[in-house]
Order: sequence, then structure tokens, then C-alpha cells
Amino acid sequence: MHFIPEELDNYVVAHSEDEPTLLQQLNRETYQKILQPRMLSGHYQGRVLSIISKMVNPKNILEIGTYTGYSALCLAEGMQSEGELHTIDINEELVDFQRKYFDKSGFGKQIHQHLGNAIDIIPNLNINFNLVFIDADKENYSNYFHVIIDKLNPGGIILSDNVLWSGKVLDTSFKKDDTSTPALIEYNKLLKADNRVETVVLPIRDGLTITRKL
Repeated sequence: MHFIPEELDNYVVAHSEDEPTLLQQLNRETYQKILQPRMLSGHYQGRVLSIISKMVNPKNILEIGTYTGYSALCLAEGMQSEGELHTIDINEELVDFQRKYFDKSGFGKQIHQHLGNAIDIIPNLNINFNLVFIDADKENYSNYFHVIIDKLNPGGIILSDNVLWSGKVLDTSFKKDDTSTPALIEYNKLLKADNRVETVVLPIRDGLTITRKL
């Protein structure tokens, strides 16, 4: 979804950093071979993730929702040389695809894949994080926040994707079988109300929230 006219959106992309060659290949192969390729962060949002990570310069990164590994590689660009990135996904079929691109990058040994439910996995990670990216099942965003917050260092950043949900967060008459929209509405309220963090919502692509732990 474009929140600004498409011509202006194209101008923004054209005047932002170019997509690295490896990520171009990953982008192309995702669209050729993987279901629901629109889930990919893509060129512009990937460069946003990259530059935020470079500003934070995190030692440890947590990603919830790996998909084909595009966003993980963008986040890894700002990671400290001795840092680690832990990425969690529930789709076993994508593990080898992700690993192929992780190993082609310069970050292969620093990226750790976890297969399963993030709610179960995160409490068993004996690590505190400087940067977290949430981009998995929307119904669990609030649950992810509660399990993450005590593992986030003071000053640490949580990035949350799809928080505007194609504008559906404005619609209070969502369908009964739509569980994602009310979950995201509640999550956005949670971030605004929680006095442990400060939050800014950016109208980038489908909405990206930057949340900083105080």
C-alpha cells in the first residue's frame, strides 16, 4: 500500500540507497519460487532497516519472522563485528533457502536460525538484545512485546512491521474472522500506553513502528 502518490514513492526509492546485489538475487528468487512473495521487506524498507541498524550498531539482534531471510541480512549490516543475530520462524520449508543466502553474505556464522514458536523460544535465549524486529503473525504482536521487553537493553529498539495493516486499523467494523486487525489495533495502543517505552509510527510501506526502551 502506498501512503503517498506512486510517482512520489518512486522518487523516494530512486533517491535512497541502491539494493545490494545479493539482496537483488534473494528478492528475485523469492518471487520466482516462494509463496506469498509480498511478505518480503523489499528494497526500500530493507534500506530503512539497514540504516536504522547501522545507527543502533547492535551487538545482539532478534528477529521474529524470518521468511526468506531478506530483512535479517538488512539488519545484519549494522551489527557489531562480534555480534549475533537470532532469527525465528515456524516454516521448516524455508530453513535451507534462508541458510543459502546467509552463507553467501558475510554474516553466515553470526546468524542463528531458530525453528518453532517464538513465544516458546525467546525465554530460552540467554541473551539481551539491542535491536528487535517483529514481523510474524500479527495476532501475537502484543505477546511478543511482553516476552521481549525484559530482554531488551535500556535504549534498545523494537521495530514492528505492518502496524497500519493497509489502513485497516482505522476500520472498527472488521469482519468477525479477521483476528489480525483488532490485534494490531490493541498492539498500537499498548505501545502508546506503556511507560517503559517511547514510540513513533512511520507511514513507510504498510507502517513501521520504532519503539525505544527507556
